[in-house]
Amino acid sequence: MSGDDKDADDKTEEATPQRLEKARREGDVPLSRETVHAASLGGAALGLAMMGPESGRAMMESASALFANAHQLQAREAAIDLLLAAAPAMLGVGGLAAIGAVAATLLQTQFLVSGKSMMPQFSRINSIAGAKRMLGMHALEEFARTLVKLGAVGVALYWQVEDIGSLVAALAEGPGALTGVISTRLGSLLSATLVSLCGIAAVDLLWVRIRHGRKNRMTREEMKDEFKESEGDPHFRAHRMAKMRSRGRRRQVAEVANATVLVTNPTHYAVALAYERGKDAAPRIIARGVDELAAKMRAAADKHGVPIIPSPPLARALYKLPEDAQIPEEHFRAVAEIIALVWRLKQPRQ
Repeated sequence: MSGDDKDADDKTEEATPQRLEKARREGDVPLSRETVHAASLGGAALGLAMMGPESGRAMMESASALFANAHQLQAREAAIDLLLAAAPAMLGVGGLAAIGAVAATLLQTQFLVSGKSMMPQFSRINSIAGAKRMLGMHALEEFARTLVKLGAVGVALYWQVEDIGSLVAALAEGPGALTGVISTRLGSLLSATLVSLCGIAAVDLLWVRIRHGRKNRMTREEMKDEFKESEGDPHFRAHRMAKMRSRGRRRQVAEVANATVLVTNPTHYAVALAYERGKDAAPRIIARGVDELAAKMRAAADKHGVPIIPSPPLARALYKLPEDAQIPEEHFRAVAEIIALVWRLKQPRQ
């Protein structure tokens, strides 16, 4: 087994966000060229639909004048008229094709412009590396992709050739009829080709993303090394702490469903107490929050039918205690009165 194959076998872990971000900074992003080609052809088709018919009629008239005056001095003027008639369509089709290609590229790369990706890679000049690329899976993929595209275009052309009779008939009717038939045939050809390329682009886009994920897989050692490096990164620590706080807030909101009562400030503080008669020695604080978290806890209490009792001094005092702590003796009386009130409120429902 070669060294490259062995390394690929060892890379069993999915790429971390840090690895993907590093690859992105180096210009390594999933980019489907087939999607770019399809978008470019779509832009060209749009330009042809917008400007083609009018430019086509003008071109046919100019071409007829050119052929009619080929032996006269006016041939030069007719040729200039032909070029001027073709210019709007050529500029429109070319411009929209370029816009489609650029838009598809920027959307896939998320507007990434990397200088590293533009630097020459001397490994590509190496004859051995080049031979490996030519004989590798990538070359087979390119060959298969080319065959599929040629087949799609061939089928579209075959459909148009089948209707060649309408083109022959239009030749006898004059430039106007010929322009209409050519526009129709060309539009049908572009539509069929575009549909085929869009299907190919969709498959290629998915495959490129899968291949990019595989390419950036990591070994277990690389995962450990990256974690050690990230531990010293203040941005990573801040991000991790933010995620931990977010999970903690979600957990506290979820705990409200298990509460006996929610004591509030009533708007700034919220403390969830749990007490099961005959089992707990004293009520416990199972969740607490302030401001936005307190509002979410009140909403959760409403949702789960947990009584909400406003008691500003008690709520502020209990908020200072740690979670899962039992109520201290100095707050026994106030908490006992609230729990007794809750039991009385629930009594008629039993």
